[in-house]
Amino acid sequence: MSSPPMSHHSEPSWPAVVNSARTATAAAASFLIARLCGLPEAYWAPISTLVVMQSTLGAALKISADRFIGTLVGALAGGLLAHYFPQVWWMFAVGVFFLGILCAALRLSDSYRFAGITLAIVILIPHTNSSWIVALHRFIEVSIGIIVGLAVTVIWRAPAERQV
Repeated sequence: MSSPPMSHHSEPSWPAVVNSARTATAAAASFLIARLCGLPEAYWAPISTLVVMQSTLGAALKISADRFIGTLVGALAGGLLAHYFPQVWWMFAVGVFFLGILCAALRLSDSYRFAGITLAIVILIPHTNSSWIVALHRFIEVSIGIIVGLAVTVIWRAPAERQV
């Protein structure tokens, strides 16, 4: 028996349309909130929202906690390092190394990647503000993205999650 011919044109399923709409809404909302708060690099808010929105509610809570803690640790480390040492590649490498040790010692291994990302943004990207202001902005922008992503995940549940 032969199988039916495969169609080259496939329509998206309704759950895909709904998930795309909720993700786009959440990402746009977090960007606008960060922009309204006057944050200079508001795009970090929707990036965080996109990370949160790509998970189920249970996983979103876990990754949000990891991202929040990692961003806080990375922002503090970046602020300290950038304030007291030259903002060069090898200082970034030293910071990533010590963040790894710190996160392991505090049993925050899932937060390590987010700490490293925040550290990279604070140290490697040239900024006109002080390192502490840059670190604070990054933390606030990411926190807005996490909060909006979680709120939309709770309020506007994904179609697959409602069936459970």
